[in-house]
Amino acid sequence: MSSGSEKATPGSLVWRLSMKWRVAVDRAVAPLGLTHAQYSLVASLYGMQRGGERPSQRRLADVTGLEPLYVSKLARALEASGLIERNRDPKDPRAVQLALTEQGREVTGRAIKVVAKLLQQLLEPLGGLDSPRAREFTRDLAILLDAPLDPFSENENETEQS
Repeated sequence: MSSGSEKATPGSLVWRLSMKWRVAVDRAVAPLGLTHAQYSLVASLYGMQRGGERPSQRRLADVTGLEPLYVSKLARALEASGLIERNRDPKDPRAVQLALTEQGREVTGRAIKVVAKLLQQLLEPLGGLDSPRAREFTRDLAILLDAPLDPFSENENETEQS
């Protein structure tokens, strides 16, 4: 265990692990011209397209957990670099659909391989990606992600009591 981790709170450890992962992915995909956030967007889009979906920016925001406004900004940058296409949804003119270009599919495929190796490194202390411990860790993370958090509920109770 790293120095200082023994007494760290779970929230602090989650923050530190997420930052470690973001920095590592940023460095790993930088040679491909991507940032971690851009990678999250194109990798999700890659999987959705393989499943036959041409998602809207809003749908991609929901899948990635990124704010819709940020997805729009990322999509414009990725479009400018030739990796994705943005088109109005014929069924809803307010919505913008996204699709990877040929170049985008090639770059994303390479990035996915790079990040998969990085994930294997991260999970090696747990026995590797396919180990029972890593699967349990993944389940625990999913449970925590699904847990509702309302940062205002506690503040509201304190305000009402004052």
